[in-house]
Amino acid sequence: MPPFAICPCTAADGPTLGRLNVRAFWTDPTWVLLWRGRTADDVARQGARRGARNLLTDRAHRRHQKAVDVRSGAAVGFARWVLPSAGAGAAAVPDPDARWPDARVPAVGKEREEEAEREYAEADWSFDDGLAELDEPVAEMKDRLMGRKGYLLLDHLAVLPEFRGRGIGTMLVESGIREAEKMGLDVFVLGMKAGLGVYRRVGFELLDKIIQDDSRFGGKGEYGAYFLEKDVRKQDF
Repeated sequence: MPPFAICPCTAADGPTLGRLNVRAFWTDPTWVLLWRGRTADDVARQGARRGARNLLTDRAHRRHQKAVDVRSGAAVGFARWVLPSAGAGAAAVPDPDARWPDARVPAVGKEREEEAEREYAEADWSFDDGLAELDEPVAEMKDRLMGRKGYLLLDHLAVLPEFRGRGIGTMLVESGIREAEKMGLDVFVLGMKAGLGVYRRVGFELLDKIIQDDSRFGGKGEYGAYFLEKDVRKQDF
């Protein structure tokens, strides 16, 4: 039996995945700069409170999967994908509700949905927005490149630090690529330097990149954003 399995997510996974995401991104020096004066444990607790609502947001277009350690049952990785909205290029997906149903988070009752909204609103997600100017050109280029056609967007990829190098990120990405092939959609990702190996391994090609000096914010001087595309007609795995 393989040591890891790709599984669907439910709203009940929200707290676990919220903590997982913070732990995974806490290894990114630039991301940590957003949380000056706060600890990883504190931010992870707040991420846990936001998790269920994040999973239930825009269920028509968002798809979620988790990677699970088969022996322990614990979640060790997570991916969020976004289907193109109507009018988002020539390949916009009609009837998105019916696409990739296994990765669509099941609906919950009104009481649970309200609880998720309340937890989200009460979470302390305040961060230093001084780095926002670094994200502005990144967002502009992302919008320009994605505006060319309808993509399946790999919106989020996270693997716990202690489980990296074991193929989990690749498994999550390959799972989405297989679904993109069924829908006839190429895949787009805005990646950071740490993830380039995974993306190139499964056939993503670099469209463009932006490298900025973040040293004035306390960074190491190289804030990189990499824009990549996977042409699903090319088989690389």
